[in-house]
Amino acid sequence: MTTDTDAASAETAVAEAGLAPWHDHRLSRSERAAALVAEMTIEEKAGQLVGLWVGADASGGDVAPHQSDMSKDAPSFADVIADGLGQLTRPFGTKPVQAELGAKSLARAQQQIVAANRFGIPAQVHEECLAGFAAWGATAYPVPLSWGASFDPELVHAMSERIGRSMRAVGVHQGLAPVLDVVRDYRWGRVEESIGEDPYLVGTIGAAYVKGLESAGVVSTLKHFAGYSGSRAGRNHAPVSAGPREMAEIFLPPFETALRHGGARSVMNSYAEVDGMPAAGDRRLLTDLLRDKWGFDGVVVADYFAVAFLRTLQRVAETDGEAAARALWAGIDVELPSVAAYGAPLIDAVRSGDLEEALVDRALQRVLEQKIDLGLIEADYDPTPAHDAPLDAALDGADSREIALRLAREAVVLVDNDGTLPLSADVRVAVVGPLADDPFAMLGCYSFPAHVGVHHPESGLGIDIPTVLDELSARREVIRNEAGCDVSEPGRDGFDAAQDAARDADVVVVALGDRAGLFGRGTSGEGCDAADLRLPGEQQALLEALLDTGTPVVLVLLTGRPYALGAVAARCAAIVQTFFPGQQGAQAIAEVLTGEVNPSGHLSVGIPREAGGQPSTYLAPPLGRANGASNIDPTALYPFGHGLSYEDLTWHPTVTEEEDWENDGTTSVSVVLSNETAVRVDDVVQVYLHDPFAQVTRPDQRLVAYRRVSLAAGETIEVLFRLHADLTSFVGMFGDRIVEPGAVELRVARSSTDVHAAVRRRIVGSVRRLGADRELVAEVEVRATEAP
Repeated sequence: MTTDTDAASAETAVAEAGLAPWHDHRLSRSERAAALVAEMTIEEKAGQLVGLWVGADASGGDVAPHQSDMSKDAPSFADVIADGLGQLTRPFGTKPVQAELGAKSLARAQQQIVAANRFGIPAQVHEECLAGFAAWGATAYPVPLSWGASFDPELVHAMSERIGRSMRAVGVHQGLAPVLDVVRDYRWGRVEESIGEDPYLVGTIGAAYVKGLESAGVVSTLKHFAGYSGSRAGRNHAPVSAGPREMAEIFLPPFETALRHGGARSVMNSYAEVDGMPAAGDRRLLTDLLRDKWGFDGVVVADYFAVAFLRTLQRVAETDGEAAARALWAGIDVELPSVAAYGAPLIDAVRSGDLEEALVDRALQRVLEQKIDLGLIEADYDPTPAHDAPLDAALDGADSREIALRLAREAVVLVDNDGTLPLSADVRVAVVGPLADDPFAMLGCYSFPAHVGVHHPESGLGIDIPTVLDELSARREVIRNEAGCDVSEPGRDGFDAAQDAARDADVVVVALGDRAGLFGRGTSGEGCDAADLRLPGEQQALLEALLDTGTPVVLVLLTGRPYALGAVAARCAAIVQTFFPGQQGAQAIAEVLTGEVNPSGHLSVGIPREAGGQPSTYLAPPLGRANGASNIDPTALYPFGHGLSYEDLTWHPTVTEEEDWENDGTTSVSVVLSNETAVRVDDVVQVYLHDPFAQVTRPDQRLVAYRRVSLAAGETIEVLFRLHADLTSFVGMFGDRIVEPGAVELRVARSSTDVHAAVRRRIVGSVRRLGADRELVAEVEVRATEAP
């Protein structure tokens, strides 16, 4: 918001330097932005608060919810830029465009925008980047559920830094990622976009992604704030019934962590309506909590069409002008992806007195300050991005593919194995299943080929994506390949051929799972929610038919969510779970199947036993777990944090005697690990908090620390965790966050159910109330030592 002091300072600078004050680097960022705000008309102000989605129209293929409806009256580029433009929406993520041509086209568009407005301000350019820069020809990385399965923040940081560099190379300033929604119902289509079902895992992995993207100079956008994944029955955009305790314990902590430990400069509102309050119009969430309590000083952008949805879908505003006023009052600074409520309706609302211009100025100040940070408000601004190598290489270079491969390897989870894996060198393999020879089996719904490319088949995939069949055939004798059935369509005509192939082989590898898509065009992805957790289509029946042949069956799952396997799991010789592992995923899978890579992934979501019984989570309190009050047992078939290897580390005894833990102090727990095998072994050490008694019901256990480790043959290390008492805190009976004295256990574990040692602590002192400065993350140290 413009102040008299800011304006006076700006005028002084103009007089002294002969510069437009917004170009004067002797002024603070705030002063430079304030000077611009003071000079702008209401039309120019509104222009900086909107995006423009060039190429998205009513026939655009719905890559955003209600895109066709919301784009039918979209204004032209020339009309919008006359008074300036806040953001350009997805110039690379709307249609296939070669990198060099796209960069040149974007630079020309920026030149037009600069020339058209009085102040020469370019647009801020944003793109999707959830599983890689969503552009034609850019590396497709594993989806976030795989990031969680890796338990490797450092590698996720390296990935996002590479993504950010590729975006900056072509002139993009902002990325709409990461997704920090905690999985609550596996039926939700956007599970694949989420990191996992534990807030601590989501927050720490998410913060690592943010740091990587921001280190490349790209604004990271946290989404979807907040509560989106708690929708009833797992339906996209459905109402959320979460109370304030669930919001504070589950949905909000990942955002706190990513802001404080990641440094994100943007937040995107959720489509959720929590207890009847749409997030886009919730001042308590977007201003009172996010800004006043947490201290966020960046830009809040609207999820696509969310401001207009206040009128059209949620009906808390009668007109677009009312929707604009409500969203600005709540704290939405920029309307994306295009002009609707923040255009003429906003201007009219200001002129009629229905909207205070001070609210417009407040949002504008934030937008301009971020543009100053990005170097977009400079007298010598040049829209041509600088790059040292051909742009095609910048988008999908060898180093990017190597990171994608490393992450895919770390995220492959060996769920079960009777000794059939790794496949011996002389084994004869039948490769079966609808996903065995399908490159799309590797991709999530926000990869460019699945998100946009499917509407432009003439352009091809843009990147090389080997299939499971390709990679396994290069390593073992594959005698036959049969699809058996479709991913989702009915029909069992291929069953006989699949069974024949299985009978002819020593082992059958069957690749089953999902096809990512949008709004019902897939079995996983945004708007592709599941009625239950049976494998889609005829795939469960195909699996059972293959098991009936008597040939050992290795089940390879390529999915965007976990599926209930039930009794059939015990009949499989081995089960390998992957979550859309990206363009190098097939290589990682084949390397695990053949033993070239020792599997080290751990489940970021549990694998349920039954197809119904949702929602369920490992974070359930006692009555949410199996008990005599209900005949339904929600216990996972394979729990959160589970993962097997071919070779295991030796976990040495851990000291478990009870010690006092000051209510504002730190305690330490450690474990010594040795690699007594002949090969390198990776594993994940996990620490869970168990609070036996509390003033409100608590999860039986929850993750409070972890560390991925990699030991060479013969190596021994100590993993030391330092945990502040704040990590035991919870929302008490009166709604404030507290550390409560009493006995707790810190469970050093291989998974949420495989506990190595229960370390007893007693929190001493009185009940302590916490503020927004609480400790959020454990400290972890890994050091060489000798085996005890």
